[in-house]
Amino acid sequence: MSEYIVSRDKLSHNIEELKKLANGVPIWAVIKGNGYGLGVLPLSELLYAHGIRHFCVTEASEARILRENGFSDVQILMLRSICDAETLSELMDLNVILTVGSALSAQAVEKAAAGRADIAQVHLKIDTGMGRYGFDPNDLSQIISVYKDHSHIAVSGIYTHFNCAFCDDQLTDQEFSAFSAVLSALHSQGIETGTAHCCNSSAFFKFPHMHLDGVRLGSALLGRVSFQTKLRPVGFVQTQVDELHHVRKGQSTGYGAIWKAKKDRELAIVPIGWYHGFYVSCKEDRSRKRDCLRGIFSNIKAMLKPPCATVEIGGKTCRVVGAIGMLHCAVDVTGMNVKAGDRVTVQISPLHINGIKIKYK
Repeated sequence: MSEYIVSRDKLSHNIEELKKLANGVPIWAVIKGNGYGLGVLPLSELLYAHGIRHFCVTEASEARILRENGFSDVQILMLRSICDAETLSELMDLNVILTVGSALSAQAVEKAAAGRADIAQVHLKIDTGMGRYGFDPNDLSQIISVYKDHSHIAVSGIYTHFNCAFCDDQLTDQEFSAFSAVLSALHSQGIETGTAHCCNSSAFFKFPHMHLDGVRLGSALLGRVSFQTKLRPVGFVQTQVDELHHVRKGQSTGYGAIWKAKKDRELAIVPIGWYHGFYVSCKEDRSRKRDCLRGIFSNIKAMLKPPCATVEIGGKTCRVVGAIGMLHCAVDVTGMNVKAGDRVTVQISPLHINGIKIKYK
């Protein structure tokens, strides 16, 4: 059986390290995407045990899991700006803080709350560059209107989301300045903005002065950020050797026959493939010329020196040969005395795993 093993100790280490770096600023734990693949409930239970009382979701089902499992005293923020009346009503039933990112969504929330004789708790979203949800920073009249013209809306916070904090410091500075200008303009009108937050995991590490009243951390919990930190990767896939297969010189393995044995080899067949997330990464964005050029150079580099997927068997790193299939891969174990049933460790991002049981240890 294949399992994704999550280390409670390593996850706990990451949470405590992040709390230390936050220096008293509340952490809003982002548990979208089934808790970044670790499971909404077990991840949230561990976060709660470490004192985390603020959570961010992108689906009503994630909020429902928390509420139905005893998380009655935590604040939950929906990160999507939603206009659907049924979803808004469900979120209000669950006592979720809504995101309002436009005049249209403000009207939808006002109508939904009025229909229930209720007052909806919301955070305003300001679009400083991501270009998905949020008010234009220059539309101050619309932003102010949410505070003053909606009797069934109570604004308790305001935030933005950086789109390039991991790679463009100058642009992130500009976005922070735009967000800060909105805060200043609201304060000059005597408006209490509530909790202001803008840092995602990358910005959290790179720009401590931007922590403000809260930080939203997701991938950092898993120890998966694009630069060196004291965080630790929290999990791995554990499976077993299904079968051993002998190939003679000149024979191939896998679709496309992209690899041929230069001499007789012993292969271990492992029940992990691209469906399970092995050797899968987020889709490259080739929408800009410079990204296309990077893609070309990356492909040339891969052609000259093909990247090699590996797994660990018996404490030794072993090379995957041939194309990785949907559900299987072949591993060269020549001369290693490997047997069917031997344990195999595979490094896979939990964000990409499918069909594998999550197990906390």
